[in-house]
This record gives sequence, C-alpha cells and structure tokens, in this order.
Amino acid sequence: MSSEFLNALSALEREKGIDKSVLIDAVENALVSAYKKNYGTVQDVRVEVDPQSGAFRVFAKKTVVENIEDEISEISLAQAQKVNVAYEPGDVMEIEVTPGSFGRIAAQTAKQVVVHRLRDAERGVIYDKFIEREGEVLSAAIHRVDKTGVLMEIDGAEGVMPNSECIPGERYNVNDHIRVYVTEVRKTAKGPQIIVSRSHPGLLRRLFEVEVPEIMQHIVHIKSIAREAGSRTKIAVYSEDENVDPVGACVGQKGSRIDRIVAEIGNEKIDVIPWSAEPVEYIANSLRPAKVLMVRINEEDKSAKVIVPDYQLSLAIGREGQNARLAAKLTGWKIDIKSQTQIEQTLFENQDAEETFDDDLFGPYDEDDANLSGFEEDTTADDMIGDIEDIALTEPMLDEIEQDAPETEKPDA
Repeated sequence: MSSEFLNALSALEREKGIDKSVLIDAVENALVSAYKKNYGTVQDVRVEVDPQSGAFRVFAKKTVVENIEDEISEISLAQAQKVNVAYEPGDVMEIEVTPGSFGRIAAQTAKQVVVHRLRDAERGVIYDKFIEREGEVLSAAIHRVDKTGVLMEIDGAEGVMPNSECIPGERYNVNDHIRVYVTEVRKTAKGPQIIVSRSHPGLLRRLFEVEVPEIMQHIVHIKSIAREAGSRTKIAVYSEDENVDPVGACVGQKGSRIDRIVAEIGNEKIDVIPWSAEPVEYIANSLRPAKVLMVRINEEDKSAKVIVPDYQLSLAIGREGQNARLAAKLTGWKIDIKSQTQIEQTLFENQDAEETFDDDLFGPYDEDDANLSGFEEDTTADDMIGDIEDIALTEPMLDEIEQDAPETEKPDA
C-alpha cells in the first residue's frame, strides 16, 4: 500500500469529517476479507497497516500444541519455542504470512469493503451531527413534493416532512427555502433520516426565542402552547421581572416581533396571554379576546364553569368551538362556558333557585373546593342574579366589558 493512498485517506478525513483511524481500521478489515477470499483460507488473520508509511503486514493466529491436528489453526510447541522459549501449550502465537501481492481480485475486494465502511462512517457522522439538533429550527431547501410528504435538503442531509407534519393549506414548491422543526432523527438502512415538522408547537417556541430577546435571556418564560396549525395558536407567557410586560415583549413595538413570526408560519393567528398561578385568573385570560364575568373551578376533577356576557358568548366559544378548545388545551382544565342570560333563565325556571344553581348548573357546591370570582360567600340565589347583572360595574378589572357592549336604542320620551 502506497503513501499516496494514505494521503487520500487524509483528504477524506478533511472533507468528510471522518477520523483517519476509522479509515485505517476500515482498510485493515478490507484487507483481511481480501486475503481470505483470494487465498481461500479460513485462518484467523489480522492485518496491520503502518499509518506512517502505508506498509501492511498479515499475521495468522495459531494455537501452540504438542501434537498438531489442524495445521491451519495450530503450531507445534517445538516450532513456537524456536521463536520464543516462553511459549507453552495453549498459548496463541501470531505468524507473519504477508503474501507478495494480493492481485487484482484482492485489490477490488479491498476497495469495495473500504467504500462500504466509508459510507457507514459518513452516515454515522451525519447521525451524530443531527441527533444533537433534535428540537431545533433549521433552514431547509425543498427537493420534492409527493403524496407522502415533502423531501428536503438540510445542511447536506436528507429531511422528510410527512403530510401529518405539514401546515394545512400551506403550499410547498421545489427550491423554496423554509424553516422547519426537527422532531426526530432515525437510523435506517439507507442512512440517517431527519423527520421535521411545520405544525409542531415547538416550532413556535423556537421562533419566539429567536425574535424575543427577553425569552433568550430567561426574563420572559413560555409556560404553555396550544396550537391548531394553520389556523390559531394560544401561548401563555410569564415574566419574573415585574417591570417587564411579558405580552408586550412578545408582541413587540407595534406588533413588529409577532408579525415576523406570523409571516413565517403563513399568517396563523396567535393569541399571547399572561400566565397566572391562580387558576381562576389563568382560565379567564385563556379565553381572550373574549371577556369573562365569572369563573368557578372544581379542583378535584380539574373542571371550570365560566360565565360571559351574552354578546361575548360566540367569541368565547369561537368558530366550531376553537377558542374554548385551545383554552382548555392551554390550561389543562375542562372548561364549560355559559352566557349571562342562560344562567338567569336556569335560575328562574326552577322554583328552588339555589338548588338549581348548585346542583343542576354547576354540580354540588362545596365551599372548600370551589372558587367564585365576583360573589360573596353568603350570597343567595336572588343576590346571585343581581350580582351577575351588575358584576361588570362592581369589578374594576371588567369595566371595559360594559364599554365594549353593543349600544341599545334609548326609548322615546
């Protein structure tokens, strides 16, 4: 083996990022296979390559015995002790059996094995490179779009985005460059396969980290994300610094930060809401942009009953229940939404208004595990009706509900 071949291995090390020792090990294994095939032997042999000169030596391993029964795998004690008197029966001795030339067949076999090992080593480098990048957002160039999904090139490797990970309604064209979220890196017979997504909530998390410095600096934290890709997303944020508005930091001046994120994901609507450790406040916030009159929670089954003004009911529920569904997913609470009129009608239709309010509408009332926003502890059923009607006036934080309510015509004098 010439020094030119070793120079070629050094070039491969620089270009492919494969350690030279791995390449030399591949060559040694290739020469073992070539030797056995060319000389039709089943001997246990080892090939040693000099990393400096490129010279190689072949050694056959034989067991030292007193009486030889198998000349291929055994050597007599007398012959072994001519080399070293310390050999005893049962020892393994290596004898150099380097041939003058392997010939054309041996060289071709060695080449094939080396190429195969190089390909495996290169695949291993790609896998190791991308396994550490799971959960990151990378730039990709689209190569092909078919019925199964989108094939793309990601930093010299092949990426696959299944149809289930695409944003519904988003168009993908060959040679387009898009940003994708790496969900998984798999080992396959054809090499590493990088599974990416455009619909994963993690994509939004990473985009916010890039666009909002306060998140990267751990001043603002993303507590939860609920996403229906291509349509709407709710994201709950919290700031450890009282002087930093987490929602304002994510939205940016005149919406500059969030606009860049929305443009990246195809104009998907994003609701940024303040997270709260208090479930009542958090659930009310989660239903934004709808405004809430009252929230009652049940800690035991983690459910919540919410009352909203009549004109806010459709907004609170959302188209096909989307707003309520995302709010439930964001908070982890089951949410039941009622309008103010629905509550009043339910109370008046039953003779025992208090029993109806507790049992039929909200279930058995337990003062220990129920939380009411807007009601006093000893409130009667009649008082509740009045309180529901006046709550927008008595709760400072909900004053704007009355301001936003649709105007009604005043009766003629």
